[in-house]
Amino acid sequence: MATTSTPRGRKAPTTRKTTAARKPAAATTTSTQPRTPVEQVQELAERAVLVPVGASLVARDNLVSTVKGFATKYRTRAGVERELKRYERRGVTARTRFERQVRKTRARFERELRQRSRRVERTVKQNRRRFEREVRAVRKDFEKQSGIVTSRVERLVSDAQGRMSSAS
Repeated sequence: MATTSTPRGRKAPTTRKTTAARKPAAATTTSTQPRTPVEQVQELAERAVLVPVGASLVARDNLVSTVKGFATKYRTRAGVERELKRYERRGVTARTRFERQVRKTRARFERELRQRSRRVERTVKQNRRRFEREVRAVRKDFEKQSGIVTSRVERLVSDAQGRMSSAS
């Protein structure tokens, strides 16, 4: 693995592809592997010390980098004002996006409400027309039936009166 420098002076890892075929892990033995139990214990002890040291150095590097970044940004009044303006622009953008989302949601809600209202009105109108049509049909049938009944009753009455007149 080769390293290259970054603008802040840290080393960034780069990788190179190798064309050589790798040997199976079980078949390779290097001189860095401990061979005796003493060497194995020694390696474990070194690792137990070096891992925390390395982790603390990485944490220190990150902290120093962060502090340098803040010191660079906020060193002068102009830098502080520039950052504040940046935060303000970001806040304005977030507010605008939120307001746009609220308007869209409200418009969608109102549109759906109008559609449902129209659908209900249309259904009520259709049901009222159907009901009125059925009432008219029933009224016609009733009038027709009552006309038939009336004419039968009148015929029966006239027949009865005719029979009563001829019987007397």
